[in-house]
Amino acid sequence: MGRNLQNGERLRPVDLARGHGLSTQAVRNYEEAGILPAADRTPAGYRTYTSLHARALRAFLALVPGHGHQTATSIMRAVNQGEVDEAFRLIDDSHAQLLDDRRTLQAVESALRDLEPTAAPEPDVASGPDASSGLADRFIGPLAEELGIRPATLRKWERAGLMRPRRDPMTGYRVYDESDVRDARLAHQLRRGGYLLEQIAPLIAQVRSAGGLEPLEAALSDWRGRVSARGRAMLTGAAELEAYLRERG
Repeated sequence: MGRNLQNGERLRPVDLARGHGLSTQAVRNYEEAGILPAADRTPAGYRTYTSLHARALRAFLALVPGHGHQTATSIMRAVNQGEVDEAFRLIDDSHAQLLDDRRTLQAVESALRDLEPTAAPEPDVASGPDASSGLADRFIGPLAEELGIRPATLRKWERAGLMRPRRDPMTGYRVYDESDVRDARLAHQLRRGGYLLEQIAPLIAQVRSAGGLEPLEAALSDWRGRVSARGRAMLTGAAELEAYLRERG
């Protein structure tokens, strides 16, 4: 395949596919999705590709680990349609999301550093909204809105044991005190980090009982590694995309 590229020879779909560990059908699908420029056709109707298509394919495959398949597809489609500014906007959005994830991770780590090893108090009548500071207490709607999730998600997390809101004695509504809000925020952050509810539950239980932070520290270490890996993948994708843009002229 290298000789074909250097000599400017045409590439068959199988040449392009083999050079990147793909099937010929995958190459055709990428072309139809707009990830690759449209191929030329032989008089017999067969597709032929060039070094530009190979460069586009390398750029796409490099973008996927950092941006995800859907966003990488949108980036390549925008470039191939001549909408380079739109491609840059999509890249900026991914970087902003990564920065937000990194800040979220740092916030969780900071919360853990400040966590005091005290057991959660047993709920009773005296622990109602008027008995605490009142500032951290939330009903389900405002808390869900604050986290950007649906109330049904908080109810699901409660069933999974991630939090234990008490009930208002007058209305029967759930009331989330300071520890419940903390647990909800940790659950939300860990869910954004890719963790399942069954993985989060024991971590929240450890934080709640302050019996040790090792499990959560391990989870955060893994999350930190994935954030860093995604950042590095974005650099690799940017280099390949820049090479493709240069070759497109």
